[in-house]
Amino acid sequence: MSPPDTNLEVQKRRHKPALWGIVAVVIFAAILLFGLLVVLAERGNAPQGADTQIEFPVLPTPPSD
Repeated sequence: MSPPDTNLEVQKRRHKPALWGIVAVVIFAAILLFGLLVVLAERGNAPQGADTQIEFPVLPTPPSD
C-alpha cells in the first residue's frame, strides 16, 4: 500500500531540518572523537606512580662463530 498523497517536494522540505540535525551531530561526534585521540596521544604510555623507575639491563649477546 502506498500513501494516498505523495508529494516529494514537500517531503524534501519537511525532512531537511532533521537531516541537517543528523549531519551536525555526526560532525560534533567526530570532533569529540578527534579530541579524545589527541588527549590519549598526548598522555602517551609513560609509567606513572613510582618515584624511582627501574629499567631492566640489556644483556650483551654472545658472539656468533
